[in-house]
Amino acid sequence: MLAPAPIQAKASSSATELYLNQARASGSTEDCMALYEKWAASYDDEVGDSAQNYVAPVLVAQAAIKYGLSHGATNSVILDAGCGTGLVGVALAMAQAKAIDGIDLSPAMLSIARKTGIYRDLTVADMNRPIDKSDGTYDLVSCVGTFTLGHVGPNPALRELVRVTKHNGLVVSTILEDIWVPGGFKAEVEKLVAEGLVKVVTDELIDYVKGHGDKAVLLILEKIDRD
Repeated sequence: MLAPAPIQAKASSSATELYLNQARASGSTEDCMALYEKWAASYDDEVGDSAQNYVAPVLVAQAAIKYGLSHGATNSVILDAGCGTGLVGVALAMAQAKAIDGIDLSPAMLSIARKTGIYRDLTVADMNRPIDKSDGTYDLVSCVGTFTLGHVGPNPALRELVRVTKHNGLVVSTILEDIWVPGGFKAEVEKLVAEGLVKVVTDELIDYVKGHGDKAVLLILEKIDRD
């Protein structure tokens, strides 16, 4: 529903597996940027075909509506962190979200996201560094497909997503199952909880790239109002 109908599914599947393997083997910011520069134009068609069945964007958007957006989607200000081509943003817009900002490492991916017409602002950002957004700006922060192999680590990214979220707002993200514990994400979440910054709403396991059998932790954090 979020991507155009697949074209030449077999070739698309092969290309996607190649790109996906390269993405998860990326060793640097520069590697990621170079890869997504090549992949951006065909990304939506490829991850949307039945061989891939990339369901995480829709599942995260549904979770955001279910657990958060206390002011309603129409009145909420949202950051789509690691927005890519805009799959999550499109799903949120279908729920009547109006004020959606996006950040991503890849200018090529942002160029595709811009064509959706649903983002208020799109900015290049490296989430391995502090995010250039003010404290407490967003009612909801979504982050899908970014906490995976070869991409963004837990620190400072999780803390930064919490920082830019309003008190009692939510961070809704996916973290690839393979790196939830060994990648330090579970430990970082426990640290944020111990510091009294957040409470965990859910950390359930969900389908991610269903065609590959990939699972991810659906992590929802509520920022605690300490005032």
